[in-house]
Order: sequence, then structure tokens, then C-alpha cells
Amino acid sequence: MRRPAALAVCCALALAGGGHVRAQGNPRSLTIEGGVAFINPGSPVIADSEVDAHPIPRLPDGTVDLTGPWVGGGTVADIERDGGLKPGELPLLPWARQLRDRRQSQDDPYTACLPIGVLRTNPYPWKFAMSYTPKGLSHIYILHELGDAGAHRVVYMDGRPHPADPVPTWRGHAIGRWDGDTLVIDTVGFNDKFWFDRRGTPHTEQLHIIERYTRVNYGTLVNHATLDDPGALARPVNLQFTARLLRPDRQTGVGDLLEFICNEDNQYGAAGAFRPGTGAGLK
Repeated sequence: MRRPAALAVCCALALAGGGHVRAQGNPRSLTIEGGVAFINPGSPVIADSEVDAHPIPRLPDGTVDLTGPWVGGGTVADIERDGGLKPGELPLLPWARQLRDRRQSQDDPYTACLPIGVLRTNPYPWKFAMSYTPKGLSHIYILHELGDAGAHRVVYMDGRPHPADPVPTWRGHAIGRWDGDTLVIDTVGFNDKFWFDRRGTPHTEQLHIIERYTRVNYGTLVNHATLDDPGALARPVNLQFTARLLRPDRQTGVGDLLEFICNEDNQYGAAGAFRPGTGAGLK
């Protein structure tokens, strides 16, 4: 079974790499991928190609099953790079570029237990949870094992429009629909508090995100995302992120999301001498 008690050690290690690690395997066996430190759970038993060859599962109503749990599929360190762009291709306005370049990762609101924003993820699993009524699918909840602050994202699937003047929130107001086997999520109404990534990429309350999630094979989920933010971007930009299914042969456990409690200013990195806002601690 996975051991939540190991998380205290893991968090200190993760902050050194700008992300989180998964508490499995020998804690002295680390892998660094994209600046994020992972505890190596060992080699998979089944090749990816064999897993991907399985039929894409469907729910009883015929809808493609996107449930997961998934790992990845978003940005951690740098949304420009993680989204498939070359350095300098993210069309930030001058003020936004200057702000990003001034920011330091130790000041990231996420390190003070505030929620991650849309398109941000970490090396822990996340999943879609479907809510049905007699009339059909009404809501989708997107749950992250380490979303922090106990936040979850709600996607309204009942045909409602966006409110005319949404209250700015961390996750925004999201409405969804199916386009064939692709889940399309349209989100507005963000606040400007979260960082897209550890690099400090900013946005404004004008941010509008459209995500298109497609399960291209059994083990792979692709998200084609469009960012439109006239306050921070010179033009809309298209990004692509890929998530992999959290498979039983890559972990000890069944893929359930574990409980993780984090309160604002809890400073879970303190065990590693990490002090948000001071520039001190692990690099």
C-alpha cells in the first residue's frame, strides 16, 4: 500500500525540483524529469505499447470513459515549454513578461497551500468524477490528489451558459459539452492570483481557456488548450499537454486519490528549510 506518512519527506525533496514527488519505492531512488524530482517506483511490468493497444473504455451510456486516474497532462515548471512552444513563443505582453522574469519560485502561491490553477498539474494523480441525474450527465468534477486548499473544479454539463458577470475565482466558471468523443471545457471568470507554473507566468481576470480532452488510446489522454487573455497575451495561443493513465503496475495500490490536507501558510516545505517569500531554502 502507499504510505501517506512518507509525504513529509517527499515534499522537501520535491521543492528542490520545483514540484511534488510520489511517495513510493526506495526514497533514495530519485528521477529528475523537467526539473521535478520523482521517487522512482520501479520499472513497469507491462510495456506502454501493450497497454495502449487495449480498447478505449466507454461508460454505460456509450460516452468515452475519461475517468482516469491520470498523471501529467498539464504544466509544472514552465507552461511555454510544457505546452509545446519554443522559448519566447508564448506571446506575453511586455508587462507580463517582465513580471514573470521577476518572480521567484519560492514565492509561488501554491507553496503556501493555495490552489493550483487550470492547466497546472503535478506528479500526483488526478481524475474526472461524473455526476448523473435521471436526465443524464449534469456535472463533471476534476479532482487532484494535491490540488491544495481542498479545492475541486466543477464543470457544468447541463447546458447552462456562463453568468454575465462571474465572480472571479481560482478555478473559474466552467461549462462543458461533448464533441464526438472529445470533452470540450470552456472556462472564464478567473481571478488573477494563481501562477500558471513555477516560473511565474501570469494572467489577468480576462483569461478565457478552452480545453479539448481526447483519449487517443487506452493509456493516453491529450488536452489541446487555447488561452485567450487580452490583458496578458498579445494574441490567443494553442498548447498541448499529454497525460498517462496511472497503471497498477507502476504503483503500489489501486490508484485511488489519497487525502492531503494543506492550509494557507502551513508551509509544508519547512521541513526542508523552505520559507516562502524569503528566497531561503532548497534550490
